[in-house]
Amino acid sequence: MKTPKTVVVGTMAFDSLETPFGKAERIVGGAATYIGLSASYYADGIQMVSVIGEDFPQEMMTDLEGRGLRLDGVEQREGEKSFFWSGRYHNDMNTRDTLDTQLNVLENFQPVVPDGDRDADFLMLGNLTPAVQMSVLEQMTNRPKLVVMDTMNFWMEVAMEELKAVLKKVDVLTINDEEARILSGEYSLVKAARKILTMGPKVLIIKKGEHGALLFNNKEVFFAPALPLEEVFDPTGAGDTFAGGFIGYLAASGDISFENMKRAIIYGSAMASFCVEKFGTERLQKLTKEEIDARVQQFIDLTQIEIAF
Repeated sequence: MKTPKTVVVGTMAFDSLETPFGKAERIVGGAATYIGLSASYYADGIQMVSVIGEDFPQEMMTDLEGRGLRLDGVEQREGEKSFFWSGRYHNDMNTRDTLDTQLNVLENFQPVVPDGDRDADFLMLGNLTPAVQMSVLEQMTNRPKLVVMDTMNFWMEVAMEELKAVLKKVDVLTINDEEARILSGEYSLVKAARKILTMGPKVLIIKKGEHGALLFNNKEVFFAPALPLEEVFDPTGAGDTFAGGFIGYLAASGDISFENMKRAIIYGSAMASFCVEKFGTERLQKLTKEEIDARVQQFIDLTQIEIAF
């Protein structure tokens, strides 16, 4: 079977983090990095589209290429610095304070999808400005089989009209519970989902961090639990890792039915559970197939129960 073409668009960056477990200075992060790493365990030949400065480590680029990710859509600018974010997590690990944001190369980023990938079957739009996400959609020569989009509360506050325009062109939207409430104006997540699904997406994923994820379409709701972990070292990138596992599994199977999306959410959740176990991308870079299979089985065991009437 022909491997579906998959394009991932997002940031490749540096993060400095402080959590109750310690600090990590200028480690590699960024939405596209996490998405690509996670998806590469399932799908082959994913095209990354991003921008980096000359400071981005070559060893990370080599590692990504070694996983089958294609990087000719990654623009590297000489004499410029990569996007940088610094944050401090509170003790509950669900809230954080941004300490510093340096846009650097991201300030005037205009992504260019390589010509050979403009007919991609699967497109993952990582969290970027709605205008940039729209520019990627406009470069595609065919309507992808599946478009998955991530966004955040900031764009809802400063670019709501542009965001709504993009929402009309995507199939799956992935946001957290706070963002679902902001976007819809509804507190109930069921009501919020119903409203958001009228904005364009056919499917909505609402991420609830340590409380799992909800999958909605116009008829059904599916809940995937989060794996209870003894320690969460660093939640940064967990949502992007989830999205990478989700779209990677769908691209590998070629099946975009709602039933298969239920499976994809479990695979995405499994990948996210690895991400939080170490700082940055460290855990994702050292996974084995056996570890992933065992973790997915743990999720299956969490949800299976026989009830006799």
